[in-house]
Amino acid sequence: MPTPEFKRTLITAALPYANGPVHIGHLAGVYLPADIYVRYKRLKKEEVLFVCGSDEHGVPVTIRARKEGITVQEAVDKYDALIKKSFEGFGIGFDIYSRTSNQTHHETASAFFKKLYGEGKFLEQSNDQYYDEEAQQFLADRYIQGTCPNCGFESAYGDQCENCGSTLSPSELINPRSMLSGGRPVLKATKHWYLPLNEYETWLREWILEGHKEWKPNVYGQCKSWIEQGLQPRAVTRDLDWGVPVPVEGAEGKVLYVWFDAPIGYISATKDWAKRENKSWETWWKDSDTRLLHFIGKDNIVFHCIIFPTMLKAHGEYILPDNVPANEFLNLEGQKISTSRNWAVWLHEFLTDLPGREDALRYTLASCAPETKDNDFTWKEFQSRNNNELADIVGNFVNRALVLTHKYYEGKVPAAGELGDSENELISILKMAPGLVSENLENFRFRQALTEMMNVARAGNRYLAETEPWKRIKTDPGSVKTILNLSIQTCALLTRLMEPFLPFSAKKLQNMLPSFDVAWPNGSTADFIQSGSLLGTPEILFTKITDEEVATQLEKLEKSRLENALANYSAPPQKENIAFDDFGKMDIRVATITAAVSVPKTKKLLQLTLDTGIDTRTVVSGIAEYHKPEDIIGKQVLLLANLAPREIKGIQSQGMILMAQDADGKLVFVQPSEPVRSGSGVS
Repeated sequence: MPTPEFKRTLITAALPYANGPVHIGHLAGVYLPADIYVRYKRLKKEEVLFVCGSDEHGVPVTIRARKEGITVQEAVDKYDALIKKSFEGFGIGFDIYSRTSNQTHHETASAFFKKLYGEGKFLEQSNDQYYDEEAQQFLADRYIQGTCPNCGFESAYGDQCENCGSTLSPSELINPRSMLSGGRPVLKATKHWYLPLNEYETWLREWILEGHKEWKPNVYGQCKSWIEQGLQPRAVTRDLDWGVPVPVEGAEGKVLYVWFDAPIGYISATKDWAKRENKSWETWWKDSDTRLLHFIGKDNIVFHCIIFPTMLKAHGEYILPDNVPANEFLNLEGQKISTSRNWAVWLHEFLTDLPGREDALRYTLASCAPETKDNDFTWKEFQSRNNNELADIVGNFVNRALVLTHKYYEGKVPAAGELGDSENELISILKMAPGLVSENLENFRFRQALTEMMNVARAGNRYLAETEPWKRIKTDPGSVKTILNLSIQTCALLTRLMEPFLPFSAKKLQNMLPSFDVAWPNGSTADFIQSGSLLGTPEILFTKITDEEVATQLEKLEKSRLENALANYSAPPQKENIAFDDFGKMDIRVATITAAVSVPKTKKLLQLTLDTGIDTRTVVSGIAEYHKPEDIIGKQVLLLANLAPREIKGIQSQGMILMAQDADGKLVFVQPSEPVRSGSGVS
């Protein structure tokens, strides 16, 4: 429950960019933990408001619109509708899902800026920025490409190289070019307004580093690192034709920077909700009795812990966040989720491909939530979690308890009799469980809270297996009444403990049981359902996921990635012409791999033994990421045989294997179309 000084809790979830669908990384990092927490608070009968909405400004949405050949408004309308529908299908229960392109938001963000501007809270500076003379507009960082100075990748963006991951500035790019016209941009002076974060550094040190040591280590640590490096003024405006116009004279063609206007979207969304419900929005944003929590991913920590609080502090009328329980990133099948490579599980596609499996995905994502470090989702684990835990533990226990009660007592809950050691042990677990789940949820330990919920189902399953009512019914029918009464009480408790995590299944289970007036159990009793109450018809809570279903999803994932790679592939430019004599100097011949081993302490290198037809030699090749040693023995390859020897990791490499790189970046062998003798020349 909230600490005593708070009467209500305002919960925000990071505004998703309306430039594409929602994927499982977004769910695990932000929206599922937020929804679990909100559902739990509602069961506790606490006053809670859960707000979110589409972030519809910024360069990513303009790039998406340009790529699809539609207007920016059409793009954000399309993805706002898709995201909203996906959230609803997954059971994410926002009180309001708004959007930053609406009038309320534009008015709210403009008023926020004008107050700070009028009070002299901004710095006004001019600097040089890249300008496309043909398109006649300044270029946002993402509209500039060039060669990365760190790895040589020729399609690095002005803010980041997606090949090596380096953070860049446009001025660092080699041979920069505009993505609008393809021409080389020029530097041109432009005026912008800046939030002087450096002036709030002392306050931030005290407020975060001294006042919020209870924040998650990954959040606190990132804040500490940023502050100790020294904060710098940050631009709050940019030259762009899409967004909230800067509401001052002399700012034509400029909009509020998306990082500045997006978090204000929480406030404007609250206003939309308050207008709809005829309530006060200021109670939630200006009353010190309100606790503000931000659920975000780790890439948003600096914005929600340092920049937005500084904005609120500078404004002076708003409460500050009490906690920011940010998660790390979720990977997929051992690789970083990438929208550009289409390496993702999209929520809207999951809901279509696997209808009725919403809780299986919620359970798996909660189980592998990246709470303090990056974690991994695999389809095999999804299958295992559903089959071995949800179906075999929760589903099996519920089904046996209800089916046996129908079989022996016509579906009427029998009265409990004398309690033995087994009964008292189970009752003790039932009484403790709500408190254990609650304690972990209050501290944002969702994985452990889920484990405590599952421990109730495990205890019920174990109790039925040990007491064996199907055998006792013939020898000790009186004890069977107690066993099944207690089993039904356990099912009732599960409906409440499951609801934050598995709302669809909790509702399904509730419909099988008589109604009972309990919100979040306080642990004082395990008696929820009166004896003599009639049960509903037993239904299977969780069906098994087949190997074929998993294989289909893995094939789809790989196919979409390859299709995306091919669609975005462009062949490297031709190199300068050479004379025939230069080519003739190269001795390229067919060789056969006779042995292959990994080079110790490396991830990419293989040591190959080759039969070249003239000798047996060793070549070190960086192909280990794509080829296993045992799979390539016997393969014929093309060898540049007269390349000067070179020592690599202490191994003398005598030549180079010729490889081709496909559209997906994978290295594949260049081979003769049919077997030839080792040593055959290539001409």
